[in-house]
Amino acid sequence: MKLKMFFAAVVTSVASFSALAATPVKFTLDWKFEGPAAAYLVAIDKGFYKEEGLDVTIDSGKGSLDAIPKVASGTYEFGFADTNSLVKFKDQNPESKLKGILMVYNKPPFAIIGSKQTGVSKPKDLEGKILGAPAPDGAYAQWKAFTKVTGIDPSKVEIDNVSFAVRESMLVQKRVDAIAGFSFSSFLNLKKIGLDPKDINVMLMADYGLKLYGNTIIVNPEFAAKNPELVKGFVRATIKGWKYTVEHPAEAVKYVMEKNKIAKEPVELERLQMCIDGNVVTDQVKAEGFGGVDYARLAESIDQIGISYTFKHKPAAEAIFTEAFLPAKSEREF
Repeated sequence: MKLKMFFAAVVTSVASFSALAATPVKFTLDWKFEGPAAAYLVAIDKGFYKEEGLDVTIDSGKGSLDAIPKVASGTYEFGFADTNSLVKFKDQNPESKLKGILMVYNKPPFAIIGSKQTGVSKPKDLEGKILGAPAPDGAYAQWKAFTKVTGIDPSKVEIDNVSFAVRESMLVQKRVDAIAGFSFSSFLNLKKIGLDPKDINVMLMADYGLKLYGNTIIVNPEFAAKNPELVKGFVRATIKGWKYTVEHPAEAVKYVMEKNKIAKEPVELERLQMCIDGNVVTDQVKAEGFGGVDYARLAESIDQIGISYTFKHKPAAEAIFTEAFLPAKSEREF
């Protein structure tokens, strides 16, 4: 009996030491707790981060332009942000060593969305039509590059600077013929206000010639330099979270519901599945593994950003992303 008690005490002590030894880190999302955030919450609940010696706190965000400086300044050790916004940040802050370490969205959700009623189902259909696009919209920021790679004559497209609040309703009302937006968000908004899913035409820009990547995990460079093994552990645990989420989306989305009490589970599950199918588990990811980049493609994407953005200190692909913290491909396969 005493021997059993001794071993129980040892196990308890080891567990307590493990918990005490876990390094607290903060991770900021780029947006609210919605379907695609499930993977990180899964990694917490399943103990994937704890197994790597990390005590992770996740906060919602207010966009990539909010997340990037938070991580660059060290307010957060890790963040989730748009790669294209990171490219512009590095151009404006060439001394920054901030980099992406895990490419989550192999394709960004930037899209042009048309409808059967307005006759917009392919890029050239936009000529002679009205595009509803909020000026600060992330998808609209790619408009010049999109017109160039698709051969659209931009002079033949009228741009209506609509607000985010009325963008989808204006398409339903045929006050515009198409809108710029995030694929899964605009699709779900259109469906919510009554447009039949069969009548919604989502043109993912990445499927029409844009080489852009989407959101990546970023890390504070000073933290990474001092704690390379912890960063590798964060990446491994996040990959496990995504793999579990891809295999069990209906279970994973329930963790989102615990964080977002006003969200509707069927909507967030659909949002998550659209994100998985369109942005995460792409053909390139299936062939090359999750989380890395093709540096030639990344360099070309930076060139495409330059079509609508004037660089002063144009960064190289290697200044935007590093694969130094990624595990072997065999651990990154779906």
